[in-house]
Parts: sequence; C-alpha cells; structure tokens
Amino acid sequence: MRPAVKRAIRRWLLIGIGFGLLLVLLANRWVINSSDAYIYDSWSLLPETDVGIVLGTSTFTREGKPNPHFAGRIRAAVELYQIGKIKKIIVSGANPDKTYNEPQKMQQELVKQGVPAADIRMDYAGFRTLDSIMRAQAVFELNRATIITQRYHAYRAVFIGKKIGMNVIAYAAPGEEPGFDARLTVREWLARLRVVLDIFLLQTEPKFLGEPVSVEST
Repeated sequence: MRPAVKRAIRRWLLIGIGFGLLLVLLANRWVINSSDAYIYDSWSLLPETDVGIVLGTSTFTREGKPNPHFAGRIRAAVELYQIGKIKKIIVSGANPDKTYNEPQKMQQELVKQGVPAADIRMDYAGFRTLDSIMRAQAVFELNRATIITQRYHAYRAVFIGKKIGMNVIAYAAPGEEPGFDARLTVREWLARLRVVLDIFLLQTEPKFLGEPVSVEST
C-alpha cells in the first residue's frame, strides 16, 4: 500500500474516532443536563409519589462481593416507603433463567427489611433501563413515579421517562459512583449514547410488553 493511501486511511480513522467521541460527549451532556433537576439526594426535598421503581442490578459484583449498588437501592426504597414518600414499589430487572432473578432477589430483601409483600410488584422483563421505564408506562400504566437507583444511573432513567412523556423524578440511592470503576464509567457513557439513539433514531421498543396491569389491583 502506498504511503499516501496509508496517510489517507489514518486520517479518516482519526476523523471517525474523533466524531464518535464527540457524539458520546454530546449525548452525555444532553442526558445529564435534561435530567439533573429531577434527581434528589435528600429525601426531605423529594416530592411524594404513589409508586417507586427500583431498577435491578446483581446482588454480587464480578468479584463475588456484595454489590453496594444493590444494597443502596434496597436501603433507599425501604427508607422512602417507611417515611411515606412512596406507597407501592415495583422491582424491575432481568430474569433470563432460573439461576438469575433480579426482581425476586430485590423483593426478598425488601420484605426482609420490613416492606409488606402486598405492596411490592415484580417486573421480570426489565432487561435494560429502557425496558424498565417503558414497561412502567405501558404495562403498569404509570405516568408518575419515583425512580430509585444511584445518581449516575438516574440521569439515564429520568431521561428515558421524560422523553416518553412520563412525569418522573429520581432518588439518588447510596452506593459507589462510577468514578471508582473505569469500566462502569465507560459503560455508562456508551449507554447514554445508546439510549439517545434508541429513542430518537431507532425507536426501540421493550423486548417484552404484555397486557396492562394496574399496580393497585395486582
């Protein structure tokens, strides 16, 4: 290959990489700026809603240690329920097979910490944040809810809710922020770009929907 051709290929590769990085940066700023005002760190300032949506995550990290994100979301949901900021709880997560069931684990831990099982609904098809939020609207017929997850994740969840017409807020649960984990940071940056593409370009739908289910009558 001639040197001129190599230089041209290298130049276009650099342009492509630069364009990709710019897209990631712009998507992240859009998601964060659109959502920041609706995320609360203090329960005392958090408006009351009827339903809290706890977004799923594994109970353990890849290293086999207890997952601080899981513990933080459960603790936050219990706290909000006990002080009356939410009245019902939807636990939404993945349940791909018999060996992995995020909603069941969350429900069990919530009950263990004092939340009545009758006030907990399980969404077994929350494979992605997009699925969890869209299903909350389409299946559980919610227009208003409090999302419970860590702040870094709440930006994306609130963004989805707002863009599909829901009146959502979020409570920032305790837990390690992604600054402690480079892999998680990069993953979240890319996830924010993906959700922008999903909503505005690809018009992605949840993997599973189903018949509407009332939270009150379940």
